[in-house]
Amino acid sequence: MSIYSQIDSNKRRTWLIMALFVAFITTVAYIFGRAYGFGLGFAGMALIVAGLFSFASYYFSDSMVLGISGAKEIKVADDPELYHVVENLAIAAGLPKPKVYLINDASPNAFATGRDPAHAVVCVTSGLREKLDKSELEGVIAHELSHVGNYDTRLMAIVVVLVGLVALMADWFMRSLWWSGAGRGDSRDNDRSEGIFMLVGVVLAILSPVIATLIQLSISRRREFLADANGAYLTRYPEGLARALEKISTDKAPASFANNATAHLFIVNPFHGKDVASWFSGLFDTHPPIGERIKILRSM
Repeated sequence: MSIYSQIDSNKRRTWLIMALFVAFITTVAYIFGRAYGFGLGFAGMALIVAGLFSFASYYFSDSMVLGISGAKEIKVADDPELYHVVENLAIAAGLPKPKVYLINDASPNAFATGRDPAHAVVCVTSGLREKLDKSELEGVIAHELSHVGNYDTRLMAIVVVLVGLVALMADWFMRSLWWSGAGRGDSRDNDRSEGIFMLVGVVLAILSPVIATLIQLSISRRREFLADANGAYLTRYPEGLARALEKISTDKAPASFANNATAHLFIVNPFHGKDVASWFSGLFDTHPPIGERIKILRSM
C-alpha cells in the first residue's frame, strides 16, 4: 500500500466514524427525551450542551494536558538538536513552528496538542531524547506534526468531550428513574409509546457509554495510522519511525506521567505491556497494534 492510498483511506474512514458518532449521540438524546415526553427538544438541548463543552475544550484542553503531564517549555539553548528538528520538519510540512515541551521522565514517548497549527505544542520525554537516534527522532516528530497538520489534536479533544456527554446523559437518565416518573401522557397510546422508549432508554443508558468509548478509540486508532503515513511522507524515510516505534514499545521504563485521560494522545500507549492479543481486547485499546503499524510503515 502506498503512502498516498494509506492517507486517503484513513481520512475517509475517520470522517465516516465521526458522522456516525454525531448520529449516535442524537439518537441517544432523542430516545432519552421521548422516554420522558420531551421529544426532539431534548436532543436539541443535548447537542447545544455538546457544542458548549466542545468550545471549552477547544480553548483549554492543551494547557490542561500539559499541566497534567508535568511538561515544561524548552528553548533552542536547552536542546538545539530537538529544537531544530521540530523547526525544520515544521517548515517542510508548511506549518508554523510549534512550541517544544519536555517531560522529565525515563520512559520514551511523545505527543502533540493545541487547537490549531498556530497554537500547537510538541512534547517529548527526556527518555525519548536519550534513546532515539536522529532519524528515529525525526520520524516521531514528523508523526506528531502530522497530528497537528491534520487537526487531530482538535478532533480528539472534541471527541473526548462528546464521549463525556454521552456518559453524563446516561447517568442523568438512570438517576432520574429514582425521582421522576415517566409515561404520564394524555392517552393510553402515549403511555404505551413512552413505556417502550423508557425500556429502550434503560438499555441505551447501560450500553451507550461503552459504545461511545469504542467509537472514540476507533477514531484514535485511525488517526494514528494516518499520522504514521503522513509522517513517513514528510521524512521520506518510513524506517526511521518504524525503528522508533520498536524502541518505544519495547522499553521497560515506567511512565510516571501516564494517566487514562491523556493516554490516547501519545505516539505509543504509555500503559503498553504487550501487543493486542485478540480482536475483542483490541476494541478497548487506544492505539493500533504496534506490530501492524510497523508492518505498514515497512511496506511503504
